[in-house]
Amino acid sequence: MASFDIPGDNLKRSELAWELVELFGELPTEQINEVLAKNVPLETLEFFASYAEDFGKSERIEGKTLKRLPNLLLLGYLLRVLEDRLIDGDGFDS
Repeated sequence: MASFDIPGDNLKRSELAWELVELFGELPTEQINEVLAKNVPLETLEFFASYAEDFGKSERIEGKTLKRLPNLLLLGYLLRVLEDRLIDGDGFDS
């Protein structure tokens, strides 16, 4: 796994991903929505919803998994945004 040079820390990508998942797991819905509003353009949210539906149907994904697919894509996007901001030293807007 790749590591990132973050001032004062050497954080692996997998560790960062788990930290993000744990953080989101603890946040109330209102705070999650606030983080999304500050960090993800509406067009991106719409794209993930549309793409996830199309991809899920083409792969015969159904039920709860299909409904959760946009969230998985969004989490990957947020992880990438966080990685970029940590590397640049900007942090994450919350």
